[in-house]
Amino acid sequence: MPVKEKIGIVVSDKMDKTVVIKVENRYPHPIYGKTVVKTRKYLVHDENSECNIGDQILVQECRPLSRRKRWTLAKVLSKSSLIS
Repeated sequence: MPVKEKIGIVVSDKMDKTVVIKVENRYPHPIYGKTVVKTRKYLVHDENSECNIGDQILVQECRPLSRRKRWTLAKVLSKSSLIS
């Protein structure tokens, strides 16, 4: 069974070893055809605290690490130009 992966943007890095990402899902409205954007937030385990706000990252599904944390950092795709 393949591992689920998602690409998201870091919106918060205030917690220890955890970041919050947002993942956008774009699809056409079934009747009107206009593009609809749904946003979902996920808690991601970041062992070395290498992510900052605005970074684009790839995450993989893993076993539950806490009540809401079920994803782990796979790779940082691009660093943000914002200086934290």
